[in-house]
Formats: sequence, C-alpha cells, structure tokens
Amino acid sequence: MRVARFDQAFLGPLLAGAFAFATQALAAESVFTTLPLATVDTAPLLVAADMRDGVDLSGEWNWSIDPYRSGIAGFHGEAPNRTEQRWLDIDVRKTLAQDNRELFEFDLDHDRKVKLPGSWLAASPEMRHYQGLVWYRRHFDSPAGRKGRYFLRFGASNYATVVFVNGQPVGRHEGGFTPFAFDVTRLLRDGDNQITIGVDSAATAATVPPPVTDWENYGGVTRDVKLVHTSDTYVDSAWVRLTREGKIAVDAHLDGPAAANQPVQLKVAGLPFDLKGRTDAQGNWRATAAAPRALMRWTPENPKLYDVTLAAGDDTWRDRVGFRTIERKGADILLNGKPVFLRGISMHEEEIAANPARVITPDNARALLGEIKNGLHGNFVRLSHYPHSEVMTRTADEMGLLVWSEVPVYWMVAWSNPSTLATARNMLAENILRDRNRASVVIWSVANETPVSDARNAFLRTLIGDVRRLDPSRLVSAALLVERDKAAAVPTMTMADPLADDLDIVSINTYNGWYTPDRLADLPRSVWKLPADKPLIFSEFGADAKAGFHSPDGMQKFSEEFQAEFYRKTLEMADRVPTLRGISPWILKDFRSPRRQNPDFQMGWNRKGLISETGQRKQAFSVLAEYFARKAGEPSK
Repeated sequence: MRVARFDQAFLGPLLAGAFAFATQALAAESVFTTLPLATVDTAPLLVAADMRDGVDLSGEWNWSIDPYRSGIAGFHGEAPNRTEQRWLDIDVRKTLAQDNRELFEFDLDHDRKVKLPGSWLAASPEMRHYQGLVWYRRHFDSPAGRKGRYFLRFGASNYATVVFVNGQPVGRHEGGFTPFAFDVTRLLRDGDNQITIGVDSAATAATVPPPVTDWENYGGVTRDVKLVHTSDTYVDSAWVRLTREGKIAVDAHLDGPAAANQPVQLKVAGLPFDLKGRTDAQGNWRATAAAPRALMRWTPENPKLYDVTLAAGDDTWRDRVGFRTIERKGADILLNGKPVFLRGISMHEEEIAANPARVITPDNARALLGEIKNGLHGNFVRLSHYPHSEVMTRTADEMGLLVWSEVPVYWMVAWSNPSTLATARNMLAENILRDRNRASVVIWSVANETPVSDARNAFLRTLIGDVRRLDPSRLVSAALLVERDKAAAVPTMTMADPLADDLDIVSINTYNGWYTPDRLADLPRSVWKLPADKPLIFSEFGADAKAGFHSPDGMQKFSEEFQAEFYRKTLEMADRVPTLRGISPWILKDFRSPRRQNPDFQMGWNRKGLISETGQRKQAFSVLAEYFARKAGEPSK
C-alpha cells in the first residue's frame, strides 16, 4: 500500500478506466486489451527517477507509421496475425531469406531512424499533421550478472502507449503528459535487448484532452525514456516539504521484499537535520521534525535548494528540494507567510524554434523561463494546458519561478463518462506525485474554460477532492469563464460559476477587446463582480500580433501596435480590481495551432505570443515588462 494510495471510491473507477487506441473494434483477446494498465496504484512511481542511476535510451530509434492500426487488429477486428505483430523478437530479413512461407508487413530493425525524445510532427514534412499510431524500436545492452531491479521509465508519450521488451508484453498507459514506468527485471537478457513501443496520438470523445483544442497535438515519445536500476527494495516515492507549522515532513513508500519494518534515514545536506525512523508493515513511513533555524526558505528572489537523501537498506533516494509554504488568507496569497503578487505569463510546452518538436532540454527550458524571469521581471508561470516536463519544473525551482500546473481537462471533455473521469484522475495523480517535491509548484489547476453543467461540476469537484487528499499543502484553482451583462454600457462581468466556491483562487480568462467588439479605450472602465474574500488571477488575456507587422494607423488587429495597446488598456483595467493577486496573460511565445489559418498572419500559429516562435520580441513584451518592473517595486498588498 502506498502512502499516496487513494480510497476505494477512487480506485474502483480508476482501475476500470478504458485504454483507447482511437478504435472501438479491438478484439477481446488482443494483447493490447489484456496488457496491464499502468496507473498510480498499480505501477511503479519512481519519484525523482531522473536523479537515479540508469541507462538513458534517448537517441536514434527506428520507426514506422501504422495509419490503419494493423498492429492492433486485423481486417475484422480480430487480433493481428504474425505478419503485423511489430513487437516480435525476430530478424525479419533473416527469417524471410530462410523460409519462403514466411511473410511480414514490417521490419522495424531496418526502418527509418528518428531521434527521441521528440514528436514525429517535426521528423519529416509528410508527418506534419499525422495523427495516429507509430511504432518505435531500438536495442540496448544489458550486463551479465545483473542484481536488483530494472524499470523502463517514460517521462511521457502522447497519447496511448504499449510497450514490449524482447517480444514480451510489458504494459500500457493512457495520457500524454505524465510519467509511467514498468518493472522489466525478468524480461531482460544478457547482451542485446530489444524494446518496441506503440504510440497512438489520436484523440476521441472519451480522451483527455478531447479532439478539439487550440494547440498542437504533438504525437510520439516527447520526453526521456530511461532504464532505471534500483536495489531489490527501493524508495518508490518520497515527499519532503516544509509545513505551515514550521516542520520538515516526510512521506515515503518502499517497494520490495524488505519494505516492511525497514530502518530509514532522511538527511538534508547543509543543515543539522538527520531524521531516523522505520517503515510500517506496508513499507510506509511518515514523520515530522522541527526545521533547523538555519534553514533558508525558497523564494523567487533566493531560490535555495537543498540536496536531500533518504536511505533505506541498500537504496538511497535523492532529490533537490526547496522549503517554503504557500497558503491563502482572505484575498491574499501568502508565500512563506507574506503576501505575494504573481507576476507571470502562460506558456505552452514548445521550444523556441521554427519547427518545434516539444523537446524540452535544460537549455530550452532556461531559454523560455529566462524570458519570463529576466526579460519580463516575472516571478510566476502558468504551464498550460497540461503537465509540462519535469525538466521545466526543476528549472523553475532553480531559477525562482512560481508555477501553476494544470491537467488537460479542457473545454468539452466527456463529463458523464466514467472512463474519462478515471483517466483525468489518474493524470492528475501522476502529475502531483511527480512534482510534490518542487518548491516552484504552488497551484494545481483542474480545468480550463469548461462550460457549467451538473455533470461538469461533479467531475471537477471529484478532481478538487483528489488534489486536497494528495497535496493539502498547495492551492487549487481552475481557469473559469464569467457571465457578461449584454445590456450594460461598459463591459460588466459576473463570476457566476458555482465551482468558484470550491477553489482557493478564483481564476478568469478574459479576452474583451479581442474576441468582443469592445473598444480598447473602454476596457479600463470594466466592472467585475467577484467574490470579495478570495484572491483573483487573470489567468488569460491577450491579442494576436504577427512579429514585424505594423499597420498604417497602428490599430489594425494582428499588428504589434494593437497588441501593445491591448495590453496597456487591459493592465489598466486589472489594476482597478481590488482582489487581483496575479496575472498570466496569453501567452509567452507564438505556438502551433492547426485551427488558426489566416493566410496573412497565422497559417497554423496562434500569434498571441509576446515573442515569435523564433524568439523575436514584440512591442507588447516591453509593455508587460515595464508593468512587472513597477509591480515588483510596489509593497505587497
């Protein structure tokens, strides 16, 4: 039993969650329907796996498209026959040469090569808009005389994934932005080993997110794959944090034959902190101790991180942790007990590049977050609309940026579908369990722009309840919509969403002056009818501009001048809202969006970025930078 294990009300629908390959005709006996589904309660968590020893499987892989999903099912929905089983552990060329009765419709070992991680959309021009199933294959060496356990750990692959090692089925996972792992200890062999992965990016009405979005669906293995090595009994999860009472708390879970009644020891390098204990019969350990007086609290101005170790038998778990508290008091957000204004911006997970492939290296993360921290004078980033790479959240830890982390419950998911709810809950749990040790993460968001209904309210309240059980140390929000008084002389908006009562922070997306006929001059007089006892974040506002486009009068939409003036007037409006405690305009960088097809300005790009896709700053960048510089110099409310 994990420390983070959910109650049975969670487990029932979660473990019954459907795994979709965007087809309804899978055979009952298909290997894809019988592979074990990796969830937070059934699969290894391997928290802080990026800090563990192992073999990085990044680099060249062979790959092959499967647009008709013949590797999943035959002509009539039956299990695929031998000619289409991409995962077979055979030498196709040799087998064909030796026996003319054999037939294969694939040969992954000799197919095209691609570098992983990275989406196939950027791999070649013909793949630019491909959505469907792709197979990947590579070989790696495993030493003889192996001891301990070996896990295949995926940072993320989008959207549905099946994994085979040496021709044997390993498991499956649903969700495009969160980590998952499989124990492959017994499947490895001395010397050469083969791994085959099937990834299907196609969305359905039941997936999270649904088919209709306003961003690019980057199919493929988009984050690192690693063969992780541990001892037989190892620390599967650990959560180390500073409580609001001034104590260092730890929750940990050991997995393995010696997990029960195991001595454990938590140390924080550079501090006189050495906490010892013993796990219970399920391998769990929970303890608290007073924080040393010498402890320096993590802040955006001084993002102090400590090397933390948890020793248990032959295993030592490691992470880099910042200690801080976050809470709400009335309409204020308190960081380490002091009010803070969140000076931020929203951001998609796309590197600065003309042909992004969703490859977030440390350098790419620093380039993006540096524009916020150093260019905009920000202290906050909204990572939209899904969990971003752990490289991004670790970089935010190091640079001193507060983070809003979100799951892709976006627009219109299938609110009444139990499988969709199960998928969303598992994604949320995978996200939280991965990043609970990140000091930068202060807000968990459960949704973006979802229309009010009874089914939606029940769905999102379930997610909010999961957040509060998994991590009561942080704040909960969701980007909401408001009702507009169409008869009012000036823009007048009311927060009527019943979900606002369930959240710590009220967050609103507003595009008055862009998607509405309002004159920009009228925006500062806008009226906002909002809860008086909760902090407000304007989680989105923005206007498109194509870098380098200047209209003759300076006020045509898509011009840099219009975007800059939009920001001036919207920021003037924001300053008149008494409960405002943060903003995250839309968006830092122009990003891929196939729904945006104006031939003069868009051609598949959403142009609301303050920098272009290649990093060119627009006029509005300096408008926001000057505003944040002024806010940084003001005393907190």
